[in-house]
This record gives sequence, C-alpha cells and structure tokens, in this order.
Amino acid sequence: MASPATPAIQTVLFDLDGTFADTAPDLAHALNQTLAAHQKPELGLEQIRPVVSHGGKALIELGFNMSDSDPKFEPLRLELLEFYKRDIAKHTLLFDGISSLIEQLPSLGISWGIVTNKPGWLTDPLMQALGISEQACSIVSGDTLAQRKPDPEPLLLAATQCNTTPESCLYIGDAERDIVAGKRANMRTMVALYGYIESNSQPHDWQADIYINDASEILDWILKINNTSVSSTQHAN
Repeated sequence: MASPATPAIQTVLFDLDGTFADTAPDLAHALNQTLAAHQKPELGLEQIRPVVSHGGKALIELGFNMSDSDPKFEPLRLELLEFYKRDIAKHTLLFDGISSLIEQLPSLGISWGIVTNKPGWLTDPLMQALGISEQACSIVSGDTLAQRKPDPEPLLLAATQCNTTPESCLYIGDAERDIVAGKRANMRTMVALYGYIESNSQPHDWQADIYINDASEILDWILKINNTSVSSTQHAN
C-alpha cells in the first residue's frame, strides 16, 4: 500500500528578526543609545547580534547586566524600544536572497507571511518601511494573540489567514522556539543558520526538517519538496 504523499508547500512563513530581515544594526544602535543615555559604555555589533532574536529583554540584560526583576529594568526596555522605533529601518535590509525569493514565490502559486514575537507596534512600521506589507498573506505579531511562540497558535492563525493547511506550510526561523512552534503546528520547519544564533546554542539538536546556511537555498528546497510531492502523488495514482 502506497504511503500518503507529503503535501506540497503552498505557503512559506518566516520569523522576522534574523530570518527575514537583518534588524541587528538598528537594534544595536537603539541599545547603544540607551546605554549612552545612562552613561554606560557602548557595545559592538558582534556582541549584540547573537541576542537580537530574543528581543528587548535580552538586549537590556546584555547591555546593563541586569535581571528583569530589577525595578529599573522595564523602563529601560521601553526606552530602548522607543529609540528603536524612531530609526526602525535606517540600516535594516532583507537578508540576501529573501527579496528575490518573495518575488518568485507568487509565480509558483506560493504565498508567504510573517510570524514574529515582535510586538505589532514595531512589526507593522518596519514592514511598511520595507515596502512589502501588502505582499504578505499574513503578518502575525507577538501581541496579535494572547499566545506567542513557542506556542503554535500564531502559526496556525497565519495558515488560516493564508488559506493554507498547516501541513502545506514551511516555517523558517533562527531560534529553537521557532522550530518548536512549527513542529507543534504540524508544519515543516527550517533553521536559518545565517541568523542570530548564540555561540552556545546547538541548532542541530532542535530536530528541524531542514537546515540552511544562506537564504538563497530556500527556493531550491521548496522546489525539491514540491517536485517530490507531485511525483509521489502521480505514483500513488
């Protein structure tokens, strides 16, 4: 008896920071503005970049060596995010290969969207500044629902908004919570090894379906999966 064919990929969903867009330079600038405002020494981008995917909380912990239980912590986090919003896309670019990918996907009948833990008041202006908001079939932010990644609900909402079954989605991220959420949502998962991954992380332990070193590899994987799906379906018939 033939095994069921693997569904073709109909929608590609991306984590935002560290997978879709290289936001580290602007977030690093915001952290250094916050540090300077409190007479603290600035940090280099190479120190800041690996923690960017973990948001403002991780940046304040890094820059101020402070626990989030400290009463000064939350005001500093909000100050950092305000600095960030002022120059949200000054140096941010899509990672190499992403722009050409999202241009090609529609011709293949494949939609794309964003699922991020970044709050909507930062996600929306960033996507607008990048000039691509209208192209996405879904943009789900960290405060769109009560749940955030690694909970699968944001990914499942994106699949619904893109009129796609979860099994027909590919979710790409650069943090373990991305892969956990994708697997819980019954989506195929891909790790962007080019993203913001800390040196002590072990991404190959996350048990994702695919690992890539460059965003230019994404399309080849999609074509490979979809061609296999077509072949399997034809064979089953």
